[in-house]
Amino acid sequence: MSRMSIAIAFATLVAVPSVASAGPPWISIELPANPYDRATKGAFLVVHAFHHGTPMGFPVSGKAEGIVNGQRKTVELRFDRGERDGTYVLKNSWGNEGEWTLVISVTQGENDAATALVQVSNAKVIAVDVPTEQRGDWTVPKKVTLADVESTLRDRPTRMAVRP
Repeated sequence: MSRMSIAIAFATLVAVPSVASAGPPWISIELPANPYDRATKGAFLVVHAFHHGTPMGFPVSGKAEGIVNGQRKTVELRFDRGERDGTYVLKNSWGNEGEWTLVISVTQGENDAATALVQVSNAKVIAVDVPTEQRGDWTVPKKVTLADVESTLRDRPTRMAVRP
């Protein structure tokens, strides 16, 4: 490789911004999972990780924070990779009783994350939220605090009564 080729390759690398510096990741939650897709069969939900509109294999992590029979519980969540890039499958490991908030994060680099708060009551999803904030003209994921999670357990949306 000539010096000119090396110089051009280096200049190209410097001129092209890395994905990490071009904005935060995004997260979306798919439910119900497709029971006909062998990769998602039996899943409670499917997590999708993005950079802008592009599916990305960013790390996904999470915890289930709950109250079962008056007892506070925390369960680490385990995600299996789906067949498509940026797709992660979550099975229910926290049980079918109680009030839970699944705190699911997609991380990009050390400081960029997008977090979904999935509220679950007796094994049914009742709400999904990705907290955001405005930064100039952009809506970006907001850092989720323990107080945010606690409020989702304390201040549940009103459930509609089932009428006979």
